[in-house]
Amino acid sequence: MSSLKQSCYSLLQQIPKGKVTTYKSLAKALNSRAYRAIGQIMKRNPNPDLVPCYKVIKSDGSIGGYLGSDIPNIKKKIQLLKKDGIGVEDNKVNLNKYLHGFNKV
Repeated sequence: MSSLKQSCYSLLQQIPKGKVTTYKSLAKALNSRAYRAIGQIMKRNPNPDLVPCYKVIKSDGSIGGYLGSDIPNIKKKIQLLKKDGIGVEDNKVNLNKYLHGFNKV
């Protein structure tokens, strides 16, 4: 596994219940500008039950994809966010309320 993937998955596991991050925030925490690469890493997550990639959303608060961009997967992402205590309205999350901040690694 690449070090970017490993670091990314490690950071994801640090996000507390009821919080989310963005692709951009995750990339910045990893000292990277590869926001799209972060999206691809999330899409290819081999253990979504252990590594909560559903907690990664777009910088504008919109949901984005989940294990790809199929509608059933996105609906599952919304269900997982709500189950985690994260409010979702009109397919968006209020980042002022739910955004988790990272210290740079």
